[in-house]
Amino acid sequence: MTLHEPVRTMLRRIRRGGVLGVADGAVPRGTTVFDDTIPGVANLDPAFLAALRRAAADAALDGVEFHVNSGWRSPEYQEKLLRDAVFKYGSEKEAARWVATPETSPHVSGNAIDIGPAEAKAWLSEHGAEYGLCQIYRNEPWHYELRPEAVEHGCPPMYPDPSHDPRLRRHDCA
Repeated sequence: MTLHEPVRTMLRRIRRGGVLGVADGAVPRGTTVFDDTIPGVANLDPAFLAALRRAAADAALDGVEFHVNSGWRSPEYQEKLLRDAVFKYGSEKEAARWVATPETSPHVSGNAIDIGPAEAKAWLSEHGAEYGLCQIYRNEPWHYELRPEAVEHGCPPMYPDPSHDPRLRRHDCA
């Protein structure tokens, strides 16, 4: 059995005593989409970040502040979240309903954000399509991605959960 490169990297890091933290995408409490010094924000796709900032500025006019619970993540951090989910849910199949692999996660590519608090999620649910920001998974009301076509056509139908998203399926070679 061969380990995927992100797993090998993570194991080397753990053996060296490395801890996954802000540099890997962990986001301190209270972080907003305007916090350029936080890699979880700064490493987001530029078009996605611009749309988020436009939405956040308009939401602020309604008294709503967007907090970033998670944004960009390193492959090592994503792998840790996946392993934690496997432990929590008891199998890779169940974990896949909540956490993608490092190879497929839109967080690793800087194309996804998890937003809070509840008022921000509600505001984005109502207004997000105007900025091309769409909730992708029915079971994750905090998870948003950029869909520029939503500005004119509305957000696409949601997947029930990440395990139904064809983009997140592994394409392992035999």
